[in-house]
Amino acid sequence: MEEGSTEEDIEALMEGLAFIPGHFHLPLHLNKDPEGPETLRQRDTQLKQESLRAELEAETGRLQYAVRNMLGLLAYHLDKLDTAEEVFRSICQEDPGNLNAWANLAHVYERLGHEQDESECLERVAALMDPETGKDQPDCRVRAARCLAEQAFAQPHDVELEKEEHLQDRLTTALTLYNRALHYAGELVPEEEKWNWYFKMATIYIRLYGIVNDSKDLEYTRLGHYNKGLKLLAETLNSETTHLKALAWCYIGLMLERHEEFSTVPMAIHDCGLSGSDPLSCYGSGIKLATDDAFTLNQLASVFFRSGKHEMAMGICNMALNVLPDAELNWQAYCTRAKLKVTAYVKALDRAKQGLDGIPDRQDLREARADLERVLSVRPCLRTHLEMGQVYYYMGVDALQESLMVDEMAVNQALVSLAQALQCPLGSTLPELQLLRGRCLLLKGEEQNAIDCFKQALELERPGGQDLHALPLLLQALLTAFSQSTGDVSHTITQLEECLQKAEERHGTCPVRAELKLLCRTNTEEVAELSRELVKRGKLGIVRRLLQSVQPQGKHTVLGRSLSV
Repeated sequence: MEEGSTEEDIEALMEGLAFIPGHFHLPLHLNKDPEGPETLRQRDTQLKQESLRAELEAETGRLQYAVRNMLGLLAYHLDKLDTAEEVFRSICQEDPGNLNAWANLAHVYERLGHEQDESECLERVAALMDPETGKDQPDCRVRAARCLAEQAFAQPHDVELEKEEHLQDRLTTALTLYNRALHYAGELVPEEEKWNWYFKMATIYIRLYGIVNDSKDLEYTRLGHYNKGLKLLAETLNSETTHLKALAWCYIGLMLERHEEFSTVPMAIHDCGLSGSDPLSCYGSGIKLATDDAFTLNQLASVFFRSGKHEMAMGICNMALNVLPDAELNWQAYCTRAKLKVTAYVKALDRAKQGLDGIPDRQDLREARADLERVLSVRPCLRTHLEMGQVYYYMGVDALQESLMVDEMAVNQALVSLAQALQCPLGSTLPELQLLRGRCLLLKGEEQNAIDCFKQALELERPGGQDLHALPLLLQALLTAFSQSTGDVSHTITQLEECLQKAEERHGTCPVRAELKLLCRTNTEEVAELSRELVKRGKLGIVRRLLQSVQPQGKHTVLGRSLSV
């Protein structure tokens, strides 16, 4: 076929289609210019890539092609065109009817300037989509259904979904695409594959339910998500795949626990034959299916961990390790158990600070360290080094006053772990790593080094984010450096001025004012002394910010008249 006629045929075919194969035309943030700094987009894309690679390790069914197509898309946007080409071409070889892979490969060849290869890929897409040139119409419908399902899978794996409205849009789009895939599939797609789609759709409804719940939307909207999700989970129970069926039972149990949030019992509970069912019996059914399967047990533990059922997650982790204690083969169980131990310690620490409990037992930290050491011996990675640094940090600080160091050796070990994390790919891009590093350096009395870490963390945080983690630590460190200084404080004041300006540029005035208000109320004398020094130096802009932060709303006092030296 000649190149000109190929393009005309493709255009004519696309005009009559209800969908277009491939991922590069999808309305994903990945396919658009970044909203924030390019470096943050690169970091988020790489982190998403790592997450999907881990998911691919556990996937052996047709869903692997959805994961791999997404990995190819991510590689393309990281300018790793050779990797993207290899990913898409390997899918085409293994699954010659994969519409998305052929369309994606054509896009890569277009970028590389390989016109002949691009033309051949487009011809293949046209042949696979046209019932007249394809083998038969049922095969075309199956290919279309799988194409749409893969595009649906891509939606929740987009980047820059921190804002709820963006996430809600992606989840809703994913459901639309899955429903269209089911329409195309009819009875032609194997039942097991369809149940996998049902499960993915159910988890999306559960996520939507949570978003709508947080936004205090109408009850019938939440009820609709609940009913649809529960019915899809009940359908998934027909699957012969152990891990899918076990996960479905556990999600059903979690949903049954939440039915009291509604003014009436959701009808789906009765429709699915779950009237009067005990959530614990559902959990038991799921766990029983996975008793001898460490992989499935790890998945269940992750679900319970994310759902806040930490004791149950701990028990399942122990089951998984009894089945497969080898850290090289079952490192995930050791990682999850370590997270649970640290989470339990931090939770007990918070209760102790509120006077609700006594000082927590550090045995949890020692056990978490032992689990992480096993993982690091066989699978060292960024997250494990970071988690080890967190464990050593808590071992090194006073249980009730984190500003006091009780074990310098442990704090030094935390810094060593964080240094190892920084040497890993992406280590220098994580704000939480710099925050923890700064905390450790503060304990050692290295205020300026800590300030530098907090400044880096502020740079790495996403602009416009609602949770400001770096700014309060940076402000406190600068105030401490000022209060403890016996010499010239010009550099400290300059840094304060710069950090406030940068924070307001990235997050806006209101969040910064809220942090200044907290600083003023918890450090009244130190802030008063700082204000006097600022007035002497003519830095009235900073003083005005401090006073405005504590000024009662609705009051319009002339702030300049209240300043005194």
